[in-house]
Amino acid sequence: MVARELIGMRLVHELEGGARRVGRIVETEAYLGPEDLAAHSARGRTLRTEVMFGPPGYAYVYLIYGFWHCLNVVTAAEGTPHAVLVRALEPISGLSDKTWGPGLLCRAMGIDRTLNGTDLCAERLWLERPPATAIAAHVGRSARIGVDYAGAWARRPWRFFDKNSPYVSTAPAHLRRHRCEPPLPVGP
Repeated sequence: MVARELIGMRLVHELEGGARRVGRIVETEAYLGPEDLAAHSARGRTLRTEVMFGPPGYAYVYLIYGFWHCLNVVTAAEGTPHAVLVRALEPISGLSDKTWGPGLLCRAMGIDRTLNGTDLCAERLWLERPPATAIAAHVGRSARIGVDYAGAWARRPWRFFDKNSPYVSTAPAHLRRHRCEPPLPVGP
């Protein structure tokens, strides 16, 4: 399943002016519409979901609650609206804001609806494999988050996460604070 395979991959956003933001994907959720009642595509093909029905490897970016952007990776053949929500990133470079949660990671990465339909193998926003020296992820699995309205579909174990990352959206706050804050200065 692509959602599991994305754990440990890097998401890179090349901003105007050459600045680059890079994060390691540590949490994802799969959505297998249109039968999956938690998927946007369960409501049919619309202007909003058109990218999901396109070819795989493209970004489906949408706005929720009128405030947060969310990034999905389209994963199935053209005409089949499957996508994977990227839920959390572990900062690698160029990131100083919170990245645990789909809205927070998009804000930190500078991802908004202008990137909807972007080829994730292109030059502005892309996925890349980690270096061979990177620590391997210890992948956990659970039900998806925040889709209780979808009935039995909500209980599908299609959420994947790195069990060792404090950047997973459900990591305890004390663990996240301990590992994510810069060390206190030493000395008088």
